[in-house]
Amino acid sequence: MSGWVMLVLFGVATFAVLWIAGVARTLWTTVGAALMLGAAGYAIQERAGLPGHPVQDNADPVAVYPQVIELRDQMLGRFTGDGAYLIASDALMRSGSRDSGARIVLMGANQYPRSLTLWTGLGTAIAQHDGGAVSPAARLAFDQATRLAPEHPAPPFFEGLAYVQSGDFRKGRAYWARALALSPRAAPYREEIALRLAALDAMIAQTQQ
Repeated sequence: MSGWVMLVLFGVATFAVLWIAGVARTLWTTVGAALMLGAAGYAIQERAGLPGHPVQDNADPVAVYPQVIELRDQMLGRFTGDGAYLIASDALMRSGSRDSGARIVLMGANQYPRSLTLWTGLGTAIAQHDGGAVSPAARLAFDQATRLAPEHPAPPFFEGLAYVQSGDFRKGRAYWARALALSPRAAPYREEIALRLAALDAMIAQTQQ
């Protein structure tokens, strides 16, 4: 019980500091979500008295590229309650905890069942968990993201990225072409999608030769 008391006190203290420092309330949801993730982890374990030991989830860490995260933030936003789950997943994937990285996004999708951000992120997380393969479960997550926002470029872009990373360049190209077509002219990420599509076309042409 003392662990829960400390957790509550820490949460109260954190929000008090945010209020005193004058941090914008729009950022409070991100902090709250991070605290909630910590509480969820404690609830799963609830054995705070055990000595620490290194956790080995998966042997190989996942490469999470800053450019891709920046593009995702431009498309889907960053300082949101549902976005906090993706930030946590990124950290877990980098450490090699692919199971936990996928599960944390699934937890978020259960919490926010109509979140375009989380269903798109879940497709990516499952593909990363499966060693880069676009499995039926990953496709199901991307399909749900598309159903929630059929005119948004994020689901086809990240599904295409998963196919490109799996080595299926042609299939990935089809998704990226759709993502580019759905991107507004003034969107800051449109040029990045266009550049990636052009580079992919050059790679496909080279493999044909």
